[in-house]
Amino acid sequence: MIDWKKLFSSFGFAFKGIIATFKSEQNFKIHTFMSVIVIIIAIALDFSKERFVLLFIVIGVVLALELINTAIESTVDLITENKHPLAKKAKDAAAGAVLVFSIFAVIIGILLFIEPLIDSMKLFLLRR
Repeated sequence: MIDWKKLFSSFGFAFKGIIATFKSEQNFKIHTFMSVIVIIIAIALDFSKERFVLLFIVIGVVLALELINTAIESTVDLITENKHPLAKKAKDAAAGAVLVFSIFAVIIGILLFIEPLIDSMKLFLLRR
């Protein structure tokens, strides 16, 4: 049997984690802001359903990686306040994971946006 109270509590904890990360982490704020801008541009360019699906997958992975990075950094900080090479390695690797996918997200974004942008420019120039 499903414990509905426990289930809803877990969603509450998850949302609190997202909000806390948004409030405390500059990079999460930047990624969230850029995601909103990119979605608005995609709407303006009348993205196809398939382009939106890919766009939302990429945005979701970037934001999820930022949340995981924050969790790893917080856990390392909780375990030790001392500078330790393994603590640095863990934190740097987590940040590196976000960076690697963010680079690929930019490449995917260029591939998703290039054709609709060119088509939009063609329409604009034809109307002049």
